[in-house]
Amino acid sequence: MSEQASVEHPLLAADGLTTGYRGKGSHALLKRVAVQLDPGELVALLGPNGAGKSTLLRTLAGMQPALEGRVELMGTSLEALTPHQLARRVGVVLPERAAPGMLSAYDLVALGRYPHTGWAGRLRSHDEDVIRRAMHVVGVTDLARRNVATLSDGERQKVMIARALAQEPKVLILDEPTAFLDLPGRVEVMSLLSRLVRRPDTNCAVLLSTHDLDLALRTADRVWLLDRQGGLQTGPPNELLQTNVFETAFESEELSHYLPRASPTVQVAHSQRKTIGLHDHE
Repeated sequence: MSEQASVEHPLLAADGLTTGYRGKGSHALLKRVAVQLDPGELVALLGPNGAGKSTLLRTLAGMQPALEGRVELMGTSLEALTPHQLARRVGVVLPERAAPGMLSAYDLVALGRYPHTGWAGRLRSHDEDVIRRAMHVVGVTDLARRNVATLSDGERQKVMIARALAQEPKVLILDEPTAFLDLPGRVEVMSLLSRLVRRPDTNCAVLLSTHDLDLALRTADRVWLLDRQGGLQTGPPNELLQTNVFETAFESEELSHYLPRASPTVQVAHSQRKTIGLHDHE
């Protein structure tokens, strides 16, 4: 049974957050922002190169410390969580291509159970059920016996998502999940993530960074938009498209010609996503 989010708190929240790197002196990328992520929500993190998208994701995932401010996961400070507690709540998929060795797709997904199996790493029947369920939900059951090295980029990315899902996380964080994929693959992965957050049996939220502006704006419930000055704006895609925030953030007046147009239809589509039927692999 996965841990339940408190109804009194968002799944993930940051307040007064400054992200960046410490060395001989602190180098801040994002300055004193407040964000939150709620159950059943897909949020797209957008912004120009160098704005700090990956750094923000790594900070929210507990992979590097914040320069200032506080990050809470289900109402608990990240600093108060042990690595195992954190891994039971947050699943992370990074853009680096894994070096799987001779692992099968099933074995790679099974690695997602490490926060639940104890020091011996022995899989119980419940763990096996969770692994099979994660592969079924993502649609990679037929790849179970395949060596990961033989998979296409799209197949491998779905297996990596299944591995993160096998952790039974409440928050799934993905950095550039559509990198290396062709257009059909990018659409498939974004559609998969959109379906995941609607499933009552996962009850999770997804936060992802991407350079696929058009696809993200058509899929996400909410956008976090970074700029090069360390600022962040949030809102539903349709609302942000009615302003010039994208042109300002990317410092491009021509960008508006390539973005989807804001419309009542888009707004209704996003508002109804919590109630429309789920079409998955079942």
